[in-house]
Amino acid sequence: MALRSGIYIVPTHRWYIERTVWLVAGFVLLAATTLAALVNPLWVLLVIATGLASITVALTGFCIVGNVLQLLGFTPMLGQSSPTPRGRYFMQTDRWYLERRIYLAVGINISVASVLSLVHSPWWLLFTGFVGTAMVWFAATAYCIMANGLYWLGAEPRLAPERKAGRETAPLTDRSQPAVSPLR
Repeated sequence: MALRSGIYIVPTHRWYIERTVWLVAGFVLLAATTLAALVNPLWVLLVIATGLASITVALTGFCIVGNVLQLLGFTPMLGQSSPTPRGRYFMQTDRWYLERRIYLAVGINISVASVLSLVHSPWWLLFTGFVGTAMVWFAATAYCIMANGLYWLGAEPRLAPERKAGRETAPLTDRSQPAVSPLR
């Protein structure tokens, strides 16, 4: 992976499945973290379940929330192009692109922090709350701290691929945003 500069921004021209999953997961994390901090520490089990679901999406492509959203009429941007059994939503798993790495890293981080909040210190809930806030922020603004860190380290995005100099690539849609804004 080659180091690069710039800012990675995902398309925000519509609410597609993956963007809406980030929003839903962010609100679930914020609610579960708040309940674990203020009501009962066992609410952190919902954070762990969210983390395990995120790891499952990264490894298998299957997303239960994505399937519900598809039934509600949302369309994917990272969904498999080939038909799946019974028309289920599966995220593409052909290679480890940036967005797939985010699902894995978030799942591992919030699961570990949740366990640490139970066995070590409830202050670890601040981390799960931060991740929930970052996910809502990512869905709303298209900017994610972790996505940009992985992008700068050379991970290749699939939602907003780089435009190669001297080589035209088709835009995602008529109103899609540029994939990378130069940071100067």
